Amino acid sequence: MEKVLEIKNLSKKFGNQLALDNLSMTIRKGEIYGLIGKNGAGKTTLIKVLTQLIQANEGSVSLFGSSTHSEWTQALKRVGSVIETPVAHNHLTAHQNLLYYCKARHIANPDKVIAETLDYVGLADTGSKKFRNFSLGMKQRLGIAIAMIAKPDLLILDEPINGLDPVGIKEFRLMVQRLNEELGMTIIISSHILSELYLVATKFGIIDQGRLIKEITKSEFEEQSEDYIILKTSQLAQASQVLQDQLQHRIKVVSSDGEIHIFGQANDIKSIVKELVHGNINVDEIYYARQDLENFFTDLVERD
Repeated sequence: MEKVLEIKNLSKKFGNQLALDNLSMTIRKGEIYGLIGKNGAGKTTLIKVLTQLIQANEGSVSLFGSSTHSEWTQALKRVGSVIETPVAHNHLTAHQNLLYYCKARHIANPDKVIAETLDYVGLADTGSKKFRNFSLGMKQRLGIAIAMIAKPDLLILDEPINGLDPVGIKEFRLMVQRLNEELGMTIIISSHILSELYLVATKFGIIDQGRLIKEITKSEFEEQSEDYIILKTSQLAQASQVLQDQLQHRIKVVSSDGEIHIFGQANDIKSIVKELVHGNINVDEIYYARQDLENFFTDLVERD
């Protein structure tokens, strides 16, 4: 599959602080790439380097096969981005804002392009309403409309669902999937709201302290995710001993308050409860669970 973006050994310092630390990653055509990390992990810094808003200290960026800085700059014409906050004119409507950008970018048939774009982002019926009176979700969607007005091959969205209500988040997710499926856009989404990112992304890159500590596709994550049973008990040490020594279960003590994760299947619960009760060990709660992206991320960062 064609490489859209290839980053090698990228580092960026702000004073003595290392914001990106020898980071390498590859994004291929058609992927919806979820860039995961805590606030301050380096996600926005990476995006700003990719779009040439800031310059890295070391490393290389190849965009659509570019091999020189001038080729990279030229390739940015195939990229749309919304970084931090949407940039639009407060006194203009959605249509007027897009018309301004169509003229600035010399886009042919602006009325047709604007109508199609507003339809894609769900703003076709905003009429004479000015940008300053838009809701946060509407502002985010107009920012995306501006970024995609020239039908980019790569769309980069930095924390696009921050502050959105559940309805706005669902609308955003459906819009991204439509752009990917119908227009074939490759999309990078930076976010720390992992439950939502999991529903839309096809591949994940996990960044911590400026380093890429894991890349994994959604299908790989689902294959590797382990089922487990959550046990809560006031007799942590005794329960742990029974689970490991007598039942040979692999466990993880999650908290000193008495929560244990037992790696196994739901049908193991009956035998576990029977053995614990036989050993006079209190079972406050026991139920089946499955590792989600947030737990996977937390475990990785803690190990790292």
